[in-house]
Amino acid sequence: MQLSMEEAETIGLKVLTWLMGNDELVQVFMGSTGIGAEDLRLRAGDSDFLGSVLDFLTMDDAWVMQFCDSQGMKYELPLTAKMILQGKSQMHWT
Repeated sequence: MQLSMEEAETIGLKVLTWLMGNDELVQVFMGSTGIGAEDLRLRAGDSDFLGSVLDFLTMDDAWVMQFCDSQGMKYELPLTAKMILQGKSQMHWT
């Protein structure tokens, strides 16, 4: 499925919102990236940052499934959005 940049950013924002609501996982994210709570708020509209949020989420299939199940979203959409935000949407694996 092809997404627009705006749709990919929207998915990234949804992941960030979901992450912020998960006290344990947001601490893992903040610890692994070194970002503080204020920077999270300031960078929420930055597509590069949203790509890193999606990169974090897609490190663990269980996180992807939890997020997608909570949003009624197909499991492949966070990875697709990440690739678009990171400029890799045209990558072919064959």
